[in-house]
Amino acid sequence: MCGRFASTLSAELIRRLFETEDGAPNLPPSWNIAPSQDALVVRRHPATGVRHLDALRWGLIPHFTKALQGAPKPINARAETVATSGLFRGAFAARRCLVPAACFFEWRKTGAAKQPFAIGLQDGAPLALGAIWEGWRSPEGEVIRSFAIITTAANAEMRAVHDRMPLVVEPADWAAWLGETEADAAPLLRPAADGTLTLWPVSSRVNSPKNNDPDLLAPLETPVPPAAELPAQKEAGPNSA
Repeated sequence: MCGRFASTLSAELIRRLFETEDGAPNLPPSWNIAPSQDALVVRRHPATGVRHLDALRWGLIPHFTKALQGAPKPINARAETVATSGLFRGAFAARRCLVPAACFFEWRKTGAAKQPFAIGLQDGAPLALGAIWEGWRSPEGEVIRSFAIITTAANAEMRAVHDRMPLVVEPADWAAWLGETEADAAPLLRPAADGTLTLWPVSSRVNSPKNNDPDLLAPLETPVPPAAELPAQKEAGPNSA
């Protein structure tokens, strides 16, 4: 699953990189975005068709939700079932989006301990995580726009830590993913190419969303063990994917 990520680029830089045509939301950088928090998301506006940069809540609220209390708010959607699941298929067909990120975090379990790792692109470029979004309107008229990040099987680098990873969409595929072309998005539901990611162990301070500073990305002096030495990961909880 993907349960934490860093979004440290300014909204203006994201706007230029992704060529969005609206204003830049006033959302500060974060080194530790957690579920239920807002994050910058690039989406194709349903009315105008142009790329928008907006602040959306992490944790998808399906449009058919009657009441927020007790309703499922998944933070991830599995690539294998996103096109068929009742929770996700409508959004996957019509409301795909991109989540800019400097890196994401994953935890490797060894015995009773969990070691967090940061994962980013080897060339240092920002990640564009594939996601889906929804707009939900309360009976009182309040509108909440939310998103869930899609996960795939792990690539070679990620298997040293976990057997799942967030979907990474390449720049050449952004238009297809956002629905700006007639291309089928299903073939894009694949792991990142082997050899494109780098990962490094970081402080367990990242475990708490209350900690949010650049030091969270500082590498520890702990070697990353080979994937063959790691046990298979188990998924658990309503937010797993």
